[in-house]
Amino acid sequence: MIRPASLLTCPACGQQSLETMPTDACQFFYDCPHCGVLLKPKRGDCCVFCSYGDVPCPPVQEHGRLACCGDGLT
Repeated sequence: MIRPASLLTCPACGQQSLETMPTDACQFFYDCPHCGVLLKPKRGDCCVFCSYGDVPCPPVQEHGRLACCGDGLT
């Protein structure tokens, strides 16, 4: 079962925010609502949820890291 939300943890301030993940696109950028830092995916990750979330993005949940966002899953 796909979990639609992920708890993002900002690496700059440590604050957490529960966010709903898009199911049809990767989210490459995220503005921390607490400190304003712009989060970007870590090298090798497709989106901010895979880098900073407690739950990876829906495509990774369903198909694994090798079949990540936009890799011809549809």
